[in-house]
Amino acid sequence: MKKLFVKILFVSLLQTFFLSNAQISQLFRNKDRLDNLEAFDEQTYSWGFFLNMNNYDYKIVLNPKYGIYNKQNLVQSKPTYSFGAGLIGKMRLNEYFDLRVEPGLQFVDRELTFNTQVNSSALVLTDADKIRRVKSTYVDVPVLLEFHVDRWYNSRPYVAGGLNYMMNLQSNSSASDDNQQGIFRTTTHNFGWSAEMGIQFYFSRFKLTPGFRGTFFFNNELVADNPGTPPYWAAAMNTIQTRAFMFVLKFE
Repeated sequence: MKKLFVKILFVSLLQTFFLSNAQISQLFRNKDRLDNLEAFDEQTYSWGFFLNMNNYDYKIVLNPKYGIYNKQNLVQSKPTYSFGAGLIGKMRLNEYFDLRVEPGLQFVDRELTFNTQVNSSALVLTDADKIRRVKSTYVDVPVLLEFHVDRWYNSRPYVAGGLNYMMNLQSNSSASDDNQQGIFRTTTHNFGWSAEMGIQFYFSRFKLTPGFRGTFFFNNELVADNPGTPPYWAAAMNTIQTRAFMFVLKFE
């Protein structure tokens, strides 16, 4: 399913690129220029969908006893690139402000490396013990307030910001096993804030919006290991908080 979605996203990006090249001169021509979708932004409600590439990472605050040795950080986070998709619902507030709700799914894969055995000798760590692949599927529901300026020919820049609720469907928060059995646990329900900027392009039949978004969690996502588990994993960290950067393509 993941490979199929990546192929679909790649084809969509190619189609968008070629379509943009074919129509870009029409978008910004002065002579005999026609404004596309002139009444589109006068609608009180509108909808669309989006595709995105994402890069998720953890901001980690280490425990000074178990996560740091000789001023060296013993836990490292490695982000990877993945993808997401969702729907767009927009309500026009006035000439310059819109309210947007953009529920979607974000598929995330991260890797944590624990070189923490130097602080304890309770267990000999194997290479498998040192690596935790943290896979997450977030149901992301951002509510954003968008501010845009007047259209310039067939384009319009904007900025947006707001709050997110994100449910992690692969959090393992209720699992009885922990890192000693290879299970890294995080919280299911999370909250954060997002900021976004981009440019809206008006074509003859639709509006295309490429944009960049950053999302940052408020809460600590770490679930402690069970009592009796050696302090190599969760105990080596005080807090972990997701931070994400996305390139988004919106179609309305």
